[in-house]
Amino acid sequence: MPEHAAPLLRPPRHRVDPRARRWWTLQALLTLSGPMLLTALTMAVLSLLFFPGALPWLGPLLLVVLVLPALGYLLVMPRWRYAVHAWELGGRAVYAAGGWFWQKRRIAPLSRVQTVDTVRGPLQRRYGLATVTVTTASTAGDIKIAGLSDADAEELSRRIGEAAQDVPGDAA
Repeated sequence: MPEHAAPLLRPPRHRVDPRARRWWTLQALLTLSGPMLLTALTMAVLSLLFFPGALPWLGPLLLVVLVLPALGYLLVMPRWRYAVHAWELGGRAVYAAGGWFWQKRRIAPLSRVQTVDTVRGPLQRRYGLATVTVTTASTAGDIKIAGLSDADAEELSRRIGEAAQDVPGDAA
């Protein structure tokens, strides 16, 4: 019995805005890397002031446990996410790829679209970016396309809304 390979799904055609890398870098600095680096610095200074004998073993420990992972995350995550995040709107479906460590691709038929939302958080506004969330009649959840320019987000929301109206729904 011959084994058939599953057909490969090509990546979506449109990349997110290049400014998304700066947005993701700032997010990393505020949420994970920054606190880790601040903790390492605080522990090193306190050790230097109050426990100087601990520096020979604490310094390398802080470097391995806090500093290197924080810098790695800060440098790698935004580039990796940018390489993965993409989107496409076809005549019958919206297709999005996202994530960085856990990557996810979703295709949703336009006939199942219920709402289209555009969200701009404070950091996104700083970089002129937005996230488009497409809610469908699916238990798998929403499709989020993050890191779009404001203009692309508005245009995509408008086009998905129009396309969803033009596509006939499932007759029940």
